[in-house]
Amino acid sequence: MFSRTAFNSACSYLAALAVLVVFPLGTQAETNWSSFQNGGQNGAANPIKASDSLELIKTWEVALDGYGQSSPVVWNQVIYTTTVQGENKEKYLVAAHDLANGKKIWSVEFKNPSPRESTVYVSKAAPTPVVDAAGIVVHFEGGLLAACSHDGKIRWQRNLIEEFGAAQSNHGLSSSLEQSSDSVFVWVERSEAPYILSVDKKTGKDNWKADGVGGTSWATPRLLTVDGQQQLLLSGSGHIVGLDPASGKQLWAFDGIAGNTVPTPIPLAGGKFLMGATTGSRDGGGNAAESNGVIHVSKTDDQWSVKYVWNCERATSSFGSPVAMNDLAYFVNRSGVLFALNAADGKEVFSQRLASSMWATPVKLGEALLFPCKDGTLQIISAGKEYRLLAETQLWENGDTEGQRGSFGGPVLYAAVVIEDQIVARRGDRLFKIQIK
Repeated sequence: MFSRTAFNSACSYLAALAVLVVFPLGTQAETNWSSFQNGGQNGAANPIKASDSLELIKTWEVALDGYGQSSPVVWNQVIYTTTVQGENKEKYLVAAHDLANGKKIWSVEFKNPSPRESTVYVSKAAPTPVVDAAGIVVHFEGGLLAACSHDGKIRWQRNLIEEFGAAQSNHGLSSSLEQSSDSVFVWVERSEAPYILSVDKKTGKDNWKADGVGGTSWATPRLLTVDGQQQLLLSGSGHIVGLDPASGKQLWAFDGIAGNTVPTPIPLAGGKFLMGATTGSRDGGGNAAESNGVIHVSKTDDQWSVKYVWNCERATSSFGSPVAMNDLAYFVNRSGVLFALNAADGKEVFSQRLASSMWATPVKLGEALLFPCKDGTLQIISAGKEYRLLAETQLWENGDTEGQRGSFGGPVLYAAVVIEDQIVARRGDRLFKIQIK
């Protein structure tokens, strides 16, 4: 079962030589990061080409009003964040900052529909919002669902507590939003009557409401393409289900997994997804690695098949999800040990201890991987069959205690996103921008 330490942590959830950074001629680097883990496409569309050595230069650092555990999202050179304020999280804040210099452009304040004591054991603005050309949609664990335009005007807002009842959960909610072109998916995996909504992004009205998984989860819904059609994956303790995103109808259920309360499924090609788990095994025993691996969803006639392609032998996950790129799959365990596996069969290629454990998910950089470590260390390694450190920097001093006021065990680096050759990193109370050179 999930340990109390993991519960607590999940809720405080979820350079040396010359350098060459090149964008291929005739292409345009990815300039937006629109949702949690960039909708599962974790990295730039036209990624950085990295030489044997890189340099990471912090260009600015700004304090945020309040505290939050969500990932920043970025649209057209503007960074959007969510935070909470007050002893009982009475205020919810949505802020926009200029990517170029960190200057705050605007901030919008909302009232929390269900105030709750702010402690290290309960989530604080943990759900990551989504952003598109029309603006940003945010969800807070106290039941607020709202949309703002890019100039900070409120487009619509809803009180989900008033509509559907209290979201009772021991440690709060942290499931981030997922989106399609016209809908946003809101998952409330509460203690009783969990549910998921499909909401029209323009109007804020429901398209449909369906049952949740019925198991503890801080994971995020994820859209997976199977035979040209999208499915919505929900991963909660012991269960994964696939829903029709157009109707909410359950297509299949898979119960052969454990410890999957925090990592989010990562879509791969051909109806497959990369699955991370933190504790337990599929038979309830002690081999956590068996629930980490690749799962394949397929359909023959009218019958769905959901099964593991391979299971890890010793690699496990922590609070971040695994990632796959360049024919390798990468897992980081609770002790901060990185495992690189062959993505085709799960055979281990190498293992290496990182600077610290990770609560974020690694970010793909084409020929490299960015690891945002919990202690504020950023490490970039070569994405190949041998471990090679390309760059490293520390975002704050180890003695910095300012960020401890809302975290568990000291300041926590919750997320990092990549916009072209720039990294935006977020701890609970601060934003950082780092230039890759």
